Amino acid sequence: MEIRGRDPATECYRVDLDVDGRTVTALVPERLAEDMRLIGARPSHQTAYVWMAENKEKIEAAIAMLARGTGRPRAPFDQITLIEER
Repeated sequence: MEIRGRDPATECYRVDLDVDGRTVTALVPERLAEDMRLIGARPSHQTAYVWMAENKEKIEAAIAMLARGTGRPRAPFDQITLIEER
């Protein structure tokens, strides 16, 4: 999984993942990394990157599931969307 940075228009991080020999790009909402004690506060880049590292396997599984069309990931990973395949 490669994090390609934050997309300000969607408030998501672009993530690339190789799935079955093709590269899939997904949007991982930054709100998933929010500290629920700080309502309305956007997570810092560091917080988001740490959260994605801690949840790498779940994020990768969700992206692979979406790319293969084998179902919908469980919450909160059901908020991840695919945007591109190469």
